[in-house]
Amino acid sequence: MAGTGAARTGDRLVEGCLEEPLMTGKGQLGRPARILIVEDHPVMRLGLRNLISDESDLEVCGEAADAATALELVEGRAPDLMLIDVSLRGSSGLELIKQVAARPSPPKMLVISMHDEMLFAERALRAGALGYVNKEEAPDTVIEAIRHALAGKVYLSDRMTDRVLQLLARSDHELERPAESSLSDRELEVFGHIGRGTGTREIAERLGLSVKTIETYRENIKRKLGLESNTELIRRAVQWVLQDE
Repeated sequence: MAGTGAARTGDRLVEGCLEEPLMTGKGQLGRPARILIVEDHPVMRLGLRNLISDESDLEVCGEAADAATALELVEGRAPDLMLIDVSLRGSSGLELIKQVAARPSPPKMLVISMHDEMLFAERALRAGALGYVNKEEAPDTVIEAIRHALAGKVYLSDRMTDRVLQLLARSDHELERPAESSLSDRELEVFGHIGRGTGTREIAERLGLSVKTIETYRENIKRKLGLESNTELIRRAVQWVLQDE
């Protein structure tokens, strides 16, 4: 893409486009909409960049593999929309969404992930995103979701839309929910780290929390999921990660 350059700072990827996009007369903005991709898998970033670059009214203005780089690029590149994965390098996409949503005049945000939509779509909306699209969807569907979010509209799959309507119409006990839905966003993040084999001390370092706090999260997770031992916790977390990824 013309005007695009890339550089690495340590192990963080920074890639961007022209500071002022060309005026093309395309799209609602009178210029290509600027998309910031926040995704920790290089192949997926490449695929999303190529998909977006094929659209005359869209362009990629930056890429980030972690929350810290994403926040820098929000400040420096002024994206119109952020595409954010739930799992990022050393951090949570949901926490990033909350941080961005708390900023003055934040960009619109859309989650694109392989994680269970039934578990994460509601959380993404509550955090401040405008929708959720699964990575396994067809390319046209991903572009449709991007354009929905750019227009300020909520995008969910038909299945999830029906789910949300059911939630509005029925009481919680009438709907079957995954057991993991009882976990808070932070507990779910810790649960995912446990399932990927990350030790308590490393989880604490990655999340910027104390070891004691992570141990408290572990106990809360066991209690909420009805698990008796750390072995059961690890087994359940590994199973969840494997089926979710």
